[in-house]
Amino acid sequence: MFIAVLILALLLYAAVRRVNVFEAFREGAARAIPLLKTILPTLAVFSAAMALFRESGASELLASVLSPVFRFLGVDPALVPLILVRPFSGSGALAALTDVFAQYGPDSRIGLTASVLLGSSETIFYTLALYFGSVGVKRTRFAVPAALLALFTSIVTGLLFSTLFFGAR
Repeated sequence: MFIAVLILALLLYAAVRRVNVFEAFREGAARAIPLLKTILPTLAVFSAAMALFRESGASELLASVLSPVFRFLGVDPALVPLILVRPFSGSGALAALTDVFAQYGPDSRIGLTASVLLGSSETIFYTLALYFGSVGVKRTRFAVPAALLALFTSIVTGLLFSTLFFGAR
């Protein structure tokens, strides 16, 4: 309902300002096509790399290797795949969340914690590849370390708040 109201308000605003909505939309779409030419190769390479990482079993191997470290830190091992995949792939993280839901249930403590972790972080490498690739930036300088720090902060904060609100294991 909100989206329909928003669209109607936008059309009403355009009518008051006497803007040709169709022409403005057509011009915007025409300017987007060259941008797609620069973004699509980056997306294709990144998507292929993520599929290869998941399908080769490397993500499960990395999760099993790091599980003792996470367990020592008090993180449930079932959350490790979600934590590791989230910075790279939204669909992969959603698949990890679905696995947690299937095994433990969405209303379990671990299911709720997984939901908080998914919602509190971003697919940083996908986003950086998309944004920097679209404008041709090759050196990301401080963007990657800042994004990793933000990711680490969101994971720690998500785990702390989940423990606070949903209880300890």
